Amino acid sequence: MFEILKKEALNPTVVRMTISAPLIARKAEPGQFVILRARENSERIPLTVADFNREAGTVTIIYQIVGAGTMELNTLQEGDSLHDLVGPLGVATHTDGMKKVCIVGGGVGCAIAYPVAKKLHELGAEVHSVVGFRNQELVILEDEFRSVSNELRLMTDDGSYGQKGLVTAALEELIQQGNQYDEVIAIGPLVMMKFVCQVTKKYGVKTIVSMNPIMIDGTGMCGGCRLTVGGETKFACVDGPDFDGHLVDFDEALARGGMYREFEAHAREAACSLLKKEVE
Repeated sequence: MFEILKKEALNPTVVRMTISAPLIARKAEPGQFVILRARENSERIPLTVADFNREAGTVTIIYQIVGAGTMELNTLQEGDSLHDLVGPLGVATHTDGMKKVCIVGGGVGCAIAYPVAKKLHELGAEVHSVVGFRNQELVILEDEFRSVSNELRLMTDDGSYGQKGLVTAALEELIQQGNQYDEVIAIGPLVMMKFVCQVTKKYGVKTIVSMNPIMIDGTGMCGGCRLTVGGETKFACVDGPDFDGHLVDFDEALARGGMYREFEAHAREAACSLLKKEVE
């Protein structure tokens, strides 16, 4: 049912898939996500809707091959079908009424940032985008961001492409140049979003972050995606994934995000061994 219409590698570890899903495409908005299973016994993987086409009835996902689940997903090819795909889930990013916004994306988080930038551009807002990667090899969606941004700053940690430095330095430079943003929307690694919020708090700029904690059912029942925001417990799957970055307890989120690293490493090794046997 959910046929993979197109599959392409964006860099050595990041893949884009376009999937036939008319009902989801009809309702999807930037900031929302889907949960999929590659096969009947596969783990459930939450992924942000990276793009959608209502007329064609397609949704696009972008994933990084980092664990057992995404390794299994990546074995599917064009013409294959996902076992199931549920969505759209979560609350769409608020875009109405924005006149000038800075989008900050880090690494594969740019896959989430791009549809937000695209929607704001379509609504007539002035969009400044700051995107960061470790090096040139990992850069994704550059042309897409250029097409929807009035100004684009592309940063790499090692200076192998674009400007050398962190997204926070580029963001602060833009603010110091006198740009007055209605909002800064930051999407990427937790550490990146934490430091973006520290920069914007100095200048009193409202900042929205997209949180991606551990998630299981996507309906708020399991509690796995809980966060502390403004001293209250929130659930990323139903209350978010967008939150006021100045109220998020990033230290708690970082600690919880690392709880299952050892388990994930073992699962990845097991998946590698299984896939190797299948190939042999």
